Amino acid sequence: MRESVAETLIGFMVLIAAAAFAVFAINTGGDAVASSGTYDVTARFNNVSGLSRGSDVRMAGVKIGLVKEIEMDFVRSDAVLTLAIDKRLELAEDADARISTDGLLGGAFIALEQGGLPDNLPTDGTGEIEYTRGSVDLITLFGSAVSGFGEDAEEDAP
Repeated sequence: MRESVAETLIGFMVLIAAAAFAVFAINTGGDAVASSGTYDVTARFNNVSGLSRGSDVRMAGVKIGLVKEIEMDFVRSDAVLTLAIDKRLELAEDADARISTDGLLGGAFIALEQGGLPDNLPTDGTGEIEYTRGSVDLITLFGSAVSGFGEDAEEDAP
């Protein structure tokens, strides 16, 4: 009898701890930009390796949005991303978007840079970022650098 009371108390404490973690996760999950406080813009990339729905959109290292949708444009053969951007930020018409990573093993995100033009992209969901740079495959880049290194040495030999 005594053991069942102890087991019941331990089980109850585990449930309280799980509920506390759930409340914490829900409260800190607000870090993602709420859909009511955002507007959509699109951006086209030739390579979106490493990105997925929910990936961060950052400006100056600060999260300002997220990747809402990734689709393939079969006519133009590129990836079309829909980005949800915080309404407090208006992007210039010549804003620049590139895919970047958090170090060698980090996840991919969209890095935005504000342009210099005085006009802004529309915030009604029809805006498109025209200046984009896709992700770089580091393994392919490293392989081409290593194979290219040996070719220069052979050309210089008499």
